Amino acid sequence: MAIVTIALREFKSLFLSPLAWTMLAVVQVIMAYMFLVQLEAFMQLQPQLAAREGAPGLTDIVIAPLLGNAAIVLLLVAPLLTMRLISEERRSQSLTLLFSAPVSMTEIILGKYAGIITFFFVILLLITLMPLTLWVSGNAIDMGKFAAGVLGLVLMIASFAAVGLFMSALTSYPGVAAVSSFGVLLLLWILDWAGETGAAASGLFGYLSLVRHYESFLKGVFNSADFIYYLLFIVTFLVLAIRRLDADRLQH
Repeated sequence: MAIVTIALREFKSLFLSPLAWTMLAVVQVIMAYMFLVQLEAFMQLQPQLAAREGAPGLTDIVIAPLLGNAAIVLLLVAPLLTMRLISEERRSQSLTLLFSAPVSMTEIILGKYAGIITFFFVILLLITLMPLTLWVSGNAIDMGKFAAGVLGLVLMIASFAAVGLFMSALTSYPGVAAVSSFGVLLLLWILDWAGETGAAASGLFGYLSLVRHYESFLKGVFNSADFIYYLLFIVTFLVLAIRRLDADRLQH
């Protein structure tokens, strides 16, 4: 019950913030532009694709790139939305009140995480409505690939939020939390580049890369190893955030 209460409080506070509304509007404008560009490219290629057997369809040319670009846009947005989750509480001294309340550190972290994830799901819903308009209008969409891509994006967003929450728990300065979150996420994103250099540690870098595991979902392939990777990633950063709050509580 405490988790739900904290989650609702966090979710409502986001909608009271001009930053959240601004981010919501900016993301939708950017994604709508990308969607229309991909759709126009498909329309131009359609006569050539119709003459080829086994040619890529609407899902491969429009939807998969859209979901791939959505992950990049949300990587930029997530640190700004998560930076105040704990750091603002610490700066305003209200974190001490949470420590004295009859709630555990786990409930605090999970409640705040659930609140920010719910807001991200609103963004995700608006993004997925774009390709669904093609399905409603009668266009052929590979719903299996679409569902796999959406699942991958959900896991990616959940990972972004977990990192942002942990970084917010480390400092009382939201700006520092935002920059740190972006740095960690960008590093985990570009680790895949090291995996292409042929270095001895390329296998490890490739496995740790966020984008490497996301690519299989965009191709419509559900790999349990990729799914488990994201779950372990999320749990790891949530546990680290809980441990951080436990350490702070002991100091009080």
